[in-house]
Amino acid sequence: MPVTARLSRRFYEKFGDDIVNELVEWLNQVDLAYRSELREQNDINFARFDAKMEQRLAELKTELLAEIGKVDHRVAELKAEIIKWMFLFWAGTALAGLLLPR
Repeated sequence: MPVTARLSRRFYEKFGDDIVNELVEWLNQVDLAYRSELREQNDINFARFDAKMEQRLAELKTELLAEIGKVDHRVAELKAEIIKWMFLFWAGTALAGLLLPR
């Protein structure tokens, strides 16, 4: 939202309408130019930020997938270990049931 520069009536009386209007117009042009430059810089900075954020998210995703792969591998190892111990337990129980008198 552009802001129009205004000067006091006393300023107009002292220097005249033409000069003060020219000054006000120049101030408004300078303000508009600075706003445009600021907007461009903000767009450039946001684009840089967005690119860096996307890169970091991609790196994080890669790291997380690697860690998940390790966890999956470890879970598979633990599952195999549990199945082995379950088999030994049930085989021992069944063997004890067969060998022990009733």
